[in-house]
Parts: sequence; structure tokens; C-alpha cells
Amino acid sequence: MLPTVARVLDLEVMRRGLPQVVAGADHLERPVRWVHVSELPDVAGMLQGGELVLSTGIALPEDREGLARYVRELADIGVAGLVIEYGRRYFDSLPRALVHAAEQRGLPLIALRRELRFVSVTEAVHALVVNAQLEQLRTSEAIHQVFNELVVEGAEPAEVVRQVSRIAGAPVVLENLAHQVLTHESAGRSEAELLEDWERRSRGVRPPGRTGYDPRSGWLVTAVGARGQDWGRLVLMQEPGPQPEGGPHPFTMLLERGASALALNRLVVRDRESLERQTHRTLLSGILTHALTVSEVALRAQALGVPLEGRRLVGAVLRERRGPIPAALEAQARLRDFTELAASAVRACRLSALVGALDDEGVGVLITLGPQQDEHAALDAFAAALRRLAAEAARDAAAPEPVVAVGSSVGSVRDARRTLLEATQVADAALHDAPGGRAASYYRLPDVRLRGLLHLLRDDARLQTYVERELGPLLAFDAEHNGQLVQMLRIYLEQGRNKSAAADAAHLSRPSFYDRLHKVERILGVDLDQVESCLSLHVALLALDAVRR
Repeated sequence: MLPTVARVLDLEVMRRGLPQVVAGADHLERPVRWVHVSELPDVAGMLQGGELVLSTGIALPEDREGLARYVRELADIGVAGLVIEYGRRYFDSLPRALVHAAEQRGLPLIALRRELRFVSVTEAVHALVVNAQLEQLRTSEAIHQVFNELVVEGAEPAEVVRQVSRIAGAPVVLENLAHQVLTHESAGRSEAELLEDWERRSRGVRPPGRTGYDPRSGWLVTAVGARGQDWGRLVLMQEPGPQPEGGPHPFTMLLERGASALALNRLVVRDRESLERQTHRTLLSGILTHALTVSEVALRAQALGVPLEGRRLVGAVLRERRGPIPAALEAQARLRDFTELAASAVRACRLSALVGALDDEGVGVLITLGPQQDEHAALDAFAAALRRLAAEAARDAAAPEPVVAVGSSVGSVRDARRTLLEATQVADAALHDAPGGRAASYYRLPDVRLRGLLHLLRDDARLQTYVERELGPLLAFDAEHNGQLVQMLRIYLEQGRNKSAAADAAHLSRPSFYDRLHKVERILGVDLDQVESCLSLHVALLALDAVRR
């Protein structure tokens, strides 16, 4: 920071002159960019603004209008202040016209009651100015270094916001154009205080230009975007008050550099999920892992435009029925597109929900319903919209049918984890259901029957022991001989123990398929013509699917 007029007056060399502020005492925080010594009455034409003018007043006009014009010109050019020394022209007071004009224009006017060597003042002040400029350069370089590293490393928006907050020592919020909080850093302040009624407060702050300061709120705001397309605002929050005089806000460069890093990050990772989806995913993950408290989840969701408190909550998990497992990058892109489809379906139905990826294969949706909204109708509309959008996105390609699994509705944020976990278990079981064979548009726990029960028990050691007892030898044989006997057994049981239909489904001749079934019987020591043996093996296969997930 450049030295202020008050700081200059506090210098030892200035105190020797017994300085007395006779006007403009409320503007002593103006920064001093330079010191200029002049006796000319028209010196304003030689200045650029920010100077502290030193004079003996020996050549100042004598008339009232001339003194007023002198002050007006200095104020218009933006000088930091005017210092007049007694002893040459004035001895114990300054002209009233001069004092009045300075007070009217808010120009600090200081009288030196003892003679000083002006050169000593200029040396001292210029040393402060140069040191301040060097410190500004060092600070600027450090800030650029920090954000360059963040950009190169592909830092997430939350880390960029965290660094802006750390350097400024103040809370920072990144919001989208709908004034919904994407990420924030509270800098030690209460989250409830920071985010309470955020949208309304934010809409009331509209400083001019891309970067501006609002003295009523104490917010410094800059637009975030690139290529003429803004997508958000970065807000630095301080105590309300006037902006320091004589230049931009001290944190303008910091905030703009942070906004540039965010904009560049978005361009670089444009094929990743959107910031909104990242924020939704963080909240869903926080619910499932207990990483966030109930109050934190409710507060952040409210700031994001998804009210949770006082509403019915329904968890849903969406998965796609797929064939071969795609490459990692393709899988990421597919999951991102599927997540955006789900968000589009929520918007199409005018529902309010958190939507984000839960894992590498599924999308989580926490739908919030008001007292007048019918749960079944809302879920039917959402599932229908999702399937329609998925079909439109696939165009000529065969559209994979989305599996929509829904948990039981709950009445509080505290129980949101339960409905999401139930939906996850239903989705895992429903993936093995035959596609297109249901009248309902979504699955619930009663719909998945035995599969659902086994998925609920999949972590139970007793179920795992049962699978090993029933199928262990066959699994070991396949692993050792690179065989497919487990798959042959599965096809046989899925075809209702109809050997001819099973052979056709396995694309094998009947003798060849029968030979494989006999081998299964020998390895497991069972008779596949017995209903109870087949039932036990079928349950074991379903349990194996549950355990493997």
C-alpha cells in the first residue's frame, strides 16, 4: 500500500514542522503517490494526481476567487493533499477562502507551523513510495506465481477460491449467474452467517463494470468468464465502508487474477462435469459419507437453490444398462453426459433436486417435494423425461435404457442418507432385471424382490460363505481353466431349466451344451434335475452378483 497523507504526517521529519490539519481531516487516508514542491498558482497542469503538494504560499493569489480556483484545480486533478509552510507568506493562519474551498472540496490542507527543509520531506516520502511500489511488485509477482501454478496443476475451483481467501484474509464466494453458490471459503466466519439468504443479498449488489466495490455491503465483485461469455461472479466479502481513495480497491488485482484462473480452468476442463454438478456431487457425497453435518448440507443446498428443510426428500439412483466396459476416458465422458441428462430431466419436470455422480457408473438424485406435489406423479414424469432425453441424445444409435431406482421418501435432511442408500441398493439389483419388461417407469425395493434382499445382505459374511459353499469349486475350475461353466449354469437356470432353450441362448449345439452341464454336476456334486439344488444354485448366483458389485 502507498503511504497515506496521515502516514506522511506521522513521519519524524514532518512532525518537526508541527503540522496542523486545517481542512479535509476526513480524507487523510488518501494515498500519496509522489511529493511535488511548487509555488506556482497554476501548478495543477503539471500534475497527474496522487501528489502531495508542498508550498510556502508565496505566489498564491490574494483574491478569494483566485484561491478557490487554485484549490478547485488541485482537487480536480486528484492531488492527495496541500501542505503550506508558515513564515514566507502566511504566519499564524491561512486565508479563510483557502480553508473554506479546501473543506468544500474535501482536500486535506495542512499548515506547517515551523520551517522545514522540503528536500528532507521529499526524500523521506519518496523512500516510502518506492518501498511501497517494490512491495506491490513483489506481491503481484507472488500472486501471479500462485495462480499460475494452480492453472498448470488444473486445480479445482474450490482450491482457487481457497487461495484468494487465504491471501485476502476474508471470505470469498463463487456463484453462478443465478446467484447460487458454487463454492466458498468462509475464512473463519460462520457458514450460516456467510450464506444465509444468499440469493437475495447477492442480487442486491450490482457494482458497475466487470470489477467493482459496493460500499453498502463491503463486497468486491468481479465477473468470471472468457470469450465474452460470463458464467459467474467471484465475491470477496469485507466489512461495509468506503473504498480507499486514490485508486482501485487493494484486492482488485487479486480477485481478477483469481477470476482469470477460474475462467481458464473452465476452458481447459470443459469436458469435465460442470461446476454446478461438482457442487451437487459434493453435497450428495457429504450426505452419504457423513462428511458434512445436517445443518451444513441444508445451508449449502439452500444457497445453491435447492431447499431441503421442511420438504419430503426422495433419493434416486440412475444407472445405464451397458454392454462391454468402455475405456476410462470414454466412461468419464459417458457418465458426465448421463449426469447432465438427469439434470435436464429435473429441469424439464420443474423439480428441485441435487444431481451428481455417485461413483464411476451411477448418478444420484435427491428430489425435494413440496406438500402439494404428488410423489408418484413427479417420479413418473422424471423417469419419462429421462428416457425421452436419452433417446434423443442417442439419435440413430441404440439408446441404452436408463435404470431409475428410487428409495423411500423421508421427511428430514437427517434421513436423506437412508433414502439414497436404499435407492443405490435397488439400482444394483435392478440392473440384472430384464429390460423393457416392467409396466412401472422406476424401481423400488419391493420390485427387486430376492435380488434386493441379497443386495442388502451382500456385506454379510454368512452370505459370502454361502456363495463359496455352493459355487466355490465351479468358480475355481473356471479360473484355472479359463472356462465359462458358471455362465453356462446361469443360462440354464435363467431359461427355466429348459435345456434346449438354454443351448440356443448359449449359441451351442445341444450335445455340446449338455456335456457342459454334466461337467457342472460332476464339479459341484449336484443333480441339476432336482428343483431344490437348482434353486440353491440360482440364489447363490444372484448372491454372487450382489457380492461382486
